[in-house]
Amino acid sequence: MPEDKIYRNDEGAEPFRFNDKVAAVFPDMLRRSIPGYTASLEAIGSLAARYVRAGTNCYDLGCSLGAATLAMRQGIREPCCRIVAVDVAPAMIARCQEIIAEDDRLSAPETDVDVVASDIRDIEIVNASMVVLNYTLQFLGVDDRDELLRRVARGLNKGGLLVLSEKVVDENPAMEDLLVELHHEHKRRNDYSALEISRKRAALEEVLIPETVATHRERLKRAGFSDSAVWLRYFNFVSIIAIR
Repeated sequence: MPEDKIYRNDEGAEPFRFNDKVAAVFPDMLRRSIPGYTASLEAIGSLAARYVRAGTNCYDLGCSLGAATLAMRQGIREPCCRIVAVDVAPAMIARCQEIIAEDDRLSAPETDVDVVASDIRDIEIVNASMVVLNYTLQFLGVDDRDELLRRVARGLNKGGLLVLSEKVVDENPAMEDLLVELHHEHKRRNDYSALEISRKRAALEEVLIPETVATHRERLKRAGFSDSAVWLRYFNFVSIIAIR
């Protein structure tokens, strides 16, 4: 697995972009940067086994290299399903296509995957039993988030599931400061230097816009989801499940 060294030099001072450099080291970046990331993928597989129905569609919106897509694919137990994996970044889509093709070759899975190069705001959600937004919504403008979740809710069948994973901000400033420091300590334990941590934080400023858990759950309610709950929280990273 190639090591994430992007922020060890001055090239990492530019705003964060899902480009070729990031795609090349993305698995290592996620592993070292997002506490609980592996657990979220394991849960996506388990949830797919429980919620995906025969003859329905699943969507991985902001699929990056397809980790959540593969987790869903491995979890699905029903026939005649299809996963639509969507990303707008050419570097991510190109690598995702290679990874899915390799999975096709090695495991001959029953569930088809369509890898689509598109803005997730332009994708029509239809006959869906499961939708995943794994650390994706945070990169959209705040004004676009309500409409996207409304379209997801409309496209999910009754009883369908949304998995929404996000970096969040705490309502209490003192607790937010503590959670940020704990996250930085997590990165230091994973061999990121103080300079790398500082540079990445600056690169993500105004690119990744976090919100509170309460804001996310209220948005889900407005969008038409009947129930939602935080199933995983690790410092300032959460994963929420919502039922249509």
